[in-house]
Amino acid sequence: MNMFYMVVRFFVQGGAFMIPILLVAAVAAAIAIERYVTLTRLAVLNRSLWKQVEPLITSGDFDKAREMTREEDTAMSRLLSTGLSLQGAVRRRDDVEKAMEERMMEIIPQVEKRTHYLATFANLATLLGLLGTVSGLIHAFSAVAAVNPAEKANLLAASISEAMNCTAFGLVTAVPILFAHAVLQTKAATLIASFETASVKFLNVLTKHARSQGYPELARAAAA
Repeated sequence: MNMFYMVVRFFVQGGAFMIPILLVAAVAAAIAIERYVTLTRLAVLNRSLWKQVEPLITSGDFDKAREMTREEDTAMSRLLSTGLSLQGAVRRRDDVEKAMEERMMEIIPQVEKRTHYLATFANLATLLGLLGTVSGLIHAFSAVAAVNPAEKANLLAASISEAMNCTAFGLVTAVPILFAHAVLQTKAATLIASFETASVKFLNVLTKHARSQGYPELARAAAA
């Protein structure tokens, strides 16, 4: 219970700027949780789909792979479905590769969306903390201007101590937000790398299959 009162007292002594910092913390926490859950779920679903589709692609069972990717609604299924839809319809690897790159350009913003806001919120929390401290110091110096000289030192020390609460709260808010931003960026980069790896593996298998089927155009495009 004492801990609760200490937190409340700390918050009240920080001044009016503690409220916007708290709002920034709440919004950043909501974004971080939503992105973490979404990216983790997407990574699990994509990994599961790739484990099922890869053997089919490797064995040349493209019809079964097409059927499987159509049944799923994930980023990986949309990427592979784009390539599989062109399998057998075009003779150039470049055509398939460009189509998959275009699909990747649609997928990547969905993977990275809202994550960049966290860095902005971390900076905003720090700046709001500093602004609150500056505002508190202005009020503190104004208050001690008309006070008895014997009491000025004690009153000023107490006022400065209270004003620093805002900076402390801003930094305590900013540090976890920056950490969450780094974690989410890493997860997003890993996910994007898995898309690129799957795309390259699919194109290599497609090239080998085309060569075995006697499509020299695709083989020469791959060699080039």
